[in-house]
Amino acid sequence: MNHHHQQKQESSTNVAGGVHAKSLLLLLRARFRLLADLTSGPITTKSLRRSAASVLGLGGGAVGGEITVEETTAMVQEGDHDSDNALSKVEFYVLMVRLSPGIMGDTEG
Repeated sequence: MNHHHQQKQESSTNVAGGVHAKSLLLLLRARFRLLADLTSGPITTKSLRRSAASVLGLGGGAVGGEITVEETTAMVQEGDHDSDNALSKVEFYVLMVRLSPGIMGDTEG
């Protein structure tokens, strides 16, 4: 394979990886907006509890009813790096990538 063809192939791979990364970012942004508190902005235990059934499909909590405060608190704490009891966009993105390592498979060229 000549040098020019190899450069062109690497360039195509980088562009495709960029497209996948952009799609992933758009998906994460949309999910964040669905879960975020409508007034304060970040994902809180209250906003997560409000949207858990419709967005996450988590209608059944520990006893088969709504998701519990303890469950949503644990979810938020999992990604809350600045200890403000909420998930910022960045904390949410990092958490989603960390909990779903396969999510990055589509973005690597």
